[in-house]
Amino acid sequence: MKKVAVIAHQKKTLGGGLDELRVRITDREVGELLWYEVPKSRKAPKQAKKALKAGAELIFVWGGDGMVQRCVDALAGSKAVIAIVPAGTANLLARNLGVPEDMEEAVRIGFEGERRRLDLGRLNGEHFAVMAGVGFDAEMIADADRGLKERMGRLAYMWTGLRHAGGSTTPTKIKVDGTKWFEGDASCVLLGNVGTITGGIEAFDDARPDDGWLEIGVTTARSKLEWGRLLAQMATGRSDESPFVRITRARKATIKLAEPRTYELDGGARGTADRLEAEILPAGITVCVPAEEGAAQQ
Repeated sequence: MKKVAVIAHQKKTLGGGLDELRVRITDREVGELLWYEVPKSRKAPKQAKKALKAGAELIFVWGGDGMVQRCVDALAGSKAVIAIVPAGTANLLARNLGVPEDMEEAVRIGFEGERRRLDLGRLNGEHFAVMAGVGFDAEMIADADRGLKERMGRLAYMWTGLRHAGGSTTPTKIKVDGTKWFEGDASCVLLGNVGTITGGIEAFDDARPDDGWLEIGVTTARSKLEWGRLLAQMATGRSDESPFVRITRARKATIKLAEPRTYELDGGARGTADRLEAEILPAGITVCVPAEEGAAQQ
């Protein structure tokens, strides 16, 4: 019988809420259930470490991408097994891994799904599972505050994206694995561990979260017209075929900006910086995912 932990964002909702989650979990063979609720995602790391220290064999994380990011940052490099219950707005990691916004199925995947070791990115010392960025995307995310996301859901990102398209560019220098790769004016730099990012955009067509590499993209689009062409290309073809994008991959990257700009991790704004150090942590966390058809369940 498993020792199971739940780390839950009190303000997030899915199905019948946390009462139903407790019932769904205790319907299984659970030896001990550890339960931690937090009022905001930044309080989650302390509880995640408590659960790990208490010997939890399976840790359910209830919330959105910010909640998941805070937990994987705290548990990176450990033997923790995380099961995502996607109760947020975008639920990017869950979507990329095929975990549905369905409580019963998310709990089933936690107990019966495959255990998959995933890479984690690390930006200025903090881990992320989906993406990080500086410039346009981070400013768009910072503008989509909690109230706007609660009212508009995923459309909040589209709304703020339209507001920021055609914004400023910044002289930028990027090194990948110690070699100069880009120097020029950039509106956005993205670091991806998976393909689909904020707003459901397929930014990195060849990304895999377990290949040991970090995808790196830089955007030079300036005007609303150029941004419109870029987003249309992302929606209908490969991102790297746009004249306003360069994409490569590396294990480490250094980004230097002529002036501080807002940056983000997994959809959470983090303030401003003019230098960003990024790297990949291969097989940094274990996450429960749907079992592939014909594969033996764990």
